[in-house]
Amino acid sequence: MSVEYAPRGLIGVLTPQANTTVEPELCILLPPGNAFINGRLTSGRHTMAERLVDYFEQFDEAVTQFANAPVNAIAIACTGASYLAGIEREATTMARLGAATGVPVVTAALAVVDALRALGARDIGLVSPYPASLTASSVGYWQAQGFNVAAVATAESKTETFHPIYSMPSEQARRALEELAGADLDAVVMLGTGMPTLRPIHERPRLGRAPVMSCMLCLAWRAVAAAAGDRADAASLLRWIDDPEWGGRLVSRAP
Repeated sequence: MSVEYAPRGLIGVLTPQANTTVEPELCILLPPGNAFINGRLTSGRHTMAERLVDYFEQFDEAVTQFANAPVNAIAIACTGASYLAGIEREATTMARLGAATGVPVVTAALAVVDALRALGARDIGLVSPYPASLTASSVGYWQAQGFNVAAVATAESKTETFHPIYSMPSEQARRALEELAGADLDAVVMLGTGMPTLRPIHERPRLGRAPVMSCMLCLAWRAVAAAAGDRADAASLLRWIDDPEWGGRLVSRAP
């Protein structure tokens, strides 16, 4: 069953409570015929790490926000929760949620894993907006998934704002990306679902031979394929990275 604005697939998205990036980037990334409805992951915990753990604990309940909406896939737009849960618990939880909802369920982190494996990437570079402790957890996650983290550039914000990642300008992300230029990498991943990444990817889709991707781009790519029952392969991923359609939508939204 399809709905008016989603004949190619409706995606249920779970987004951290204060994240201001997920919905705007999905509006730009999703091709015509796909649409999404959004639910929020909420927590009253004080630290970022505590909230991420809390979000993961809520996944079973959070997916019930979509009730009987005819979603074709569920995308969890919270990468940090996967780092702290670990790969075995993440895999078990996603399998359980898929069985319970009857649709594919994918985290942003697993979407990146699928993207890197589709490309045959081994040596990867990371652009991290996280504090040092969460960056270290991220590195551990990617290594546990079988990748070699060959370089890390930090885009962490030191300014006092409502949130150090969600308030980060894309120019700051772009400068961090440029720090990896010249490294011998198979792929570059701009981490997190809160750091704005589309403008840097649009302007620099490759660093040398390495495709540049982000957690949000990979999540959109993977969720759209899952919703349609299509293959999420390297050719389709590279089309997403180079896609002039979403680039045009991005430019049209420029202030």
